[in-house]
Amino acid sequence: RMAGMSELADRLRALPSFPEDLPDLDPDSVPEDPAALFLDWLEDAIASGARQPHAMTFQTLDGGAPVGRTLILKDLDERGLHVSTHRTSRKGEQLAADPRAAMTFFWRESGRQVQVGGEVVALDEATSQADWASRPSYDGSPNPDWQVYALQPAWYEFTQSRLDRKHVRVGYRREGGAWAHERVTTPAG
Repeated sequence: RMAGMSELADRLRALPSFPEDLPDLDPDSVPEDPAALFLDWLEDAIASGARQPHAMTFQTLDGGAPVGRTLILKDLDERGLHVSTHRTSRKGEQLAADPRAAMTFFWRESGRQVQVGGEVVALDEATSQADWASRPSYDGSPNPDWQVYALQPAWYEFTQSRLDRKHVRVGYRREGGAWAHERVTTPAG
C-alpha cells in the first residue's frame, strides 16, 4: 500500500468513472454560439432519459467564499439562463450582495459537463409570478418574495470526458459583443 492511501481511497479508485461508449467533442466543429452547443447537449440529456437533466450546481459568493447547491434550470433565452428562488433566501441575499454566479451541469451517462459563469440579473415581476404560478404548491396567491434570476454568461466551458481521462474541453469567452472559443488544454499527468 502506498503511503497516504486509505482503504476508502482504494475503493474509490476502483469505482468505474465513465462508460466506454461516450460521444465525441470536436473542438474544430463547435458552433460559434455556446448557447447552441449547450442546448444540443441538454436536448441529448433529455432524450436519453437521464434523471433531472435540468439540474445543476448553482454557485454564489458569500463574502467571497463559494457556496453551491443544486437547482433546476427554468429557461434559457436572450436574457440568460434562468433560476428562481425567494429574494430573502440565502442565495437571494448572496446574489443581492454580489451578482457573480456560476452553474455546473453534469450528465453522467454521456460524460458531459458544462460550466457557465457571469453576473445574475433579477427579471421582471411578470416572469417571476408566472414561474411562481407554475409551481406544484401554487395556491392561487402571488408571492412578492419570489424572483426569477437570469445568469448572463460571460464564459462557458464544455468538457467531454473520455475513458482514458484525456478529456476534451472547449472554452468560450465573450469578447465585446461576440463569442471566441478555443480548445482548453490542461497539463499532462
